[in-house]
Amino acid sequence: MTATTETPPAIRLDLWLWAARFFKTRALAKQAIDNGRVRIGGAHCKPSRAVRAGERLEIVRGEERFEVDVLGVSDTRGPAPVAQTLYAETEASREARAAAREARRLAGPVAPPQRPDKKARRQIKSFKQADDGLPPWFPR
Repeated sequence: MTATTETPPAIRLDLWLWAARFFKTRALAKQAIDNGRVRIGGAHCKPSRAVRAGERLEIVRGEERFEVDVLGVSDTRGPAPVAQTLYAETEASREARAAAREARRLAGPVAPPQRPDKKARRQIKSFKQADDGLPPWFPR
């Protein structure tokens, strides 16, 4: 008799990230991996790296940072409830994301820069004229 050692099923990292719905396309998953936003066990990796159950991934997506344990592998993208069974987010990661979300909420909305209106342009012009030492009637 020969002893057979079965290796746990493995799948490409970019395919797993797509199937687990962390990224909308495999191309976005590959780009995130290439830019160093995905780590396995704290180390950089390639999109073709095999992912197995039991490994810990660190995923940065925009302002969110996930730390997940891989529970299963799949090469098909299914509905969100099925995709959530492929991983388990650590409690520390969940708390950190909630704290960051609350901090962003308390910071309030950030208004985009706007062009000055007519009144503001006149004020800017008067400030500049006062600083150059020339009389107000002098052409500029």
